[in-house]
Amino acid sequence: MENTSETNATEQDSKENVDNAVETEEVSASETEETQGQAQEEAQEEAKEEAKDEFKEKYYYLAAEMQNMQRRFEKEKENLLKYGSEKILKDMLDVVDNLERTLGFIRNDEDEKVKNIVVGIDMIQKLFIDSLSKHGLKQIEALGEEFDPNFHEALAQQPAEGKPNMEVIQVHQNGYTLNDRVIRAAKVIVVKND
Repeated sequence: MENTSETNATEQDSKENVDNAVETEEVSASETEETQGQAQEEAQEEAKEEAKDEFKEKYYYLAAEMQNMQRRFEKEKENLLKYGSEKILKDMLDVVDNLERTLGFIRNDEDEKVKNIVVGIDMIQKLFIDSLSKHGLKQIEALGEEFDPNFHEALAQQPAEGKPNMEVIQVHQNGYTLNDRVIRAAKVIVVKND
């Protein structure tokens, strides 16, 4: 009988061990499920944070692009207002040149009628240049100035006594700027003493 009670005790111990093992597995499984659930939640939170950071980066990038685009637009608009009339004014310079040439040919005539015509053409030319200057056109000063390749175009060099090298001694065609931008360089002859 002792064997039977020992066997029963052993069976009972085995049963308890199995029950304990099952409980331990259940506890481990539930702990594993909780850990996995927490890990998934953390991963989801990280994904949300990354998406939020990515959205912020895109927002800041687009905001900067908008500011840059607005600056470019403003600069283009300003340039258009400042220099939009450049082509028309360049064409008008041909008229000014022809008036100057006409005056050059008839200015020294002794006939009284021609002198009156010279006065009239001179007045028209001055009025025309004044009207163009109201739109930003300005004549480049050249005669007697030192040659500046930014404003002058040298057609020739000539010796001239008493004048320093590179001084402009003759202007063949006046130059003009439009709002400080050269639209036509002055065509000049400069001094070159050997």
